[in-house]
Amino acid sequence: MTPFKFYLIADPHYFASKLGAYGKEYDAFMHYEQKCFAETQSINEAVFDWLAAADEADTVFIAGDLVFNGERESHYGFLEQLQKLRDAGKRVYVITADHDFKETREECFAFDDTGKTHPENMTRAELFDLYSDYGFGEAIAVDRQHLSYVAQLTDGLRLLALNNDGASDGGRHFDEEHIAWIKEQTAKAREDGQMMIAMNHYPILPGQPIFSLISSTYQKDGKAVADLLANEGVHLIFTGHMHMHSVNEYTTEKGNKLYDVCTGSIIADPSVIRLVEVIDDATVDIKTIEAPDFVWDTGGRTCKQYLSDMFDQMIVNVLYDMAYDTERMMNKFGLDKKLKPVLKTLGKILQKTTVGGLGRMLFFKTDKSVRKAKVKDVAAELVRVIFEGNQYFKEGTPMGDAILAVFGRMKPIFKKIHAKNFDGSPADIYDLLKNSAGNYGIDDYNAVLKLK
Repeated sequence: MTPFKFYLIADPHYFASKLGAYGKEYDAFMHYEQKCFAETQSINEAVFDWLAAADEADTVFIAGDLVFNGERESHYGFLEQLQKLRDAGKRVYVITADHDFKETREECFAFDDTGKTHPENMTRAELFDLYSDYGFGEAIAVDRQHLSYVAQLTDGLRLLALNNDGASDGGRHFDEEHIAWIKEQTAKAREDGQMMIAMNHYPILPGQPIFSLISSTYQKDGKAVADLLANEGVHLIFTGHMHMHSVNEYTTEKGNKLYDVCTGSIIADPSVIRLVEVIDDATVDIKTIEAPDFVWDTGGRTCKQYLSDMFDQMIVNVLYDMAYDTERMMNKFGLDKKLKPVLKTLGKILQKTTVGGLGRMLFFKTDKSVRKAKVKDVAAELVRVIFEGNQYFKEGTPMGDAILAVFGRMKPIFKKIHAKNFDGSPADIYDLLKNSAGNYGIDDYNAVLKLK
């Protein structure tokens, strides 16, 4: 096959600024938000200007959630960004996802000084024609019901672009008809001597080990899908959805590999672009590029710091409300009312406790370099780096050892929780947490993957 390079972004969530993203209700909505809202048009414009000028590849993949929440005007604005790429001679392949359509206008929303408004929606049935110039139109095979297609990228290489919100029962999964179509396309690729890579909005594999315990963070029937793809000869898939930057590997019982390269959203920390080179049918080089700065009042901070602070503020708000606005926090996450006294007490402890103080409470030693750090700040940073990838709270580092000591004290509780991993095997919760706080595996940003 001919070596092939492309850029990839995920979850642009473009929102047309003219629809409105301001006011008291907007501020309340953003209280627990990790991703930008008002800033998305500016961020997208900066990223697409950069991609149009970038000269290391002439192809761009976009892994779903193209607009914020199905607004018609946002789609029209996003198409203007795609046109920039076409005008620059770029080929573009998109997939859509659940944020790209709403079947009723009431499901779309924006905010102004009057409160929440409901801009006109875009339905799912309209997406095929709307994005026909960006994958569907030049496809060599199309499954219109499931908004999936196959594109010939170069000699010897095909893209299997998948969408999973078209199941006959309305669920977000691959139904029998879709699976049959996938098998037909993978068989045809093998018959034609073509390498096939895939793109799907939802991660097939958990983005971080701890998310193995939360089935909503990855594709429904993820193990079955991973087995299907890997055993059918698709060893590499590009995903988004979780706004998480990670590279994960899975090997089937037959010994076939699947790498899931999940890419962080451009409108949230870490805001990144991937540059991928498929060197041959067994070797792929993955590089990460920091997204360009965008035009916004960041209060004197860099754009990167602005997005990082937004993420941290979300966690800080949750922990603060746990102590001082417990019902608001519980309502947001659908928690049982009986937990209120426990959460309130725990929240107040977290607000005041330092890492050194926590060590004294739980009887473990802490390095003097981390003793004065507030637990609430460490918690925010820990969650953020899990999403950023290449987590640095490893065993053997002062803060890593402190975090692992806390997890260690919880082992008796973990043993009473009979949780299962992504593949159905018994879960070691301590080990999952350890490997989520620190990355001991594949580099999430820059790596050479051996597919076979």
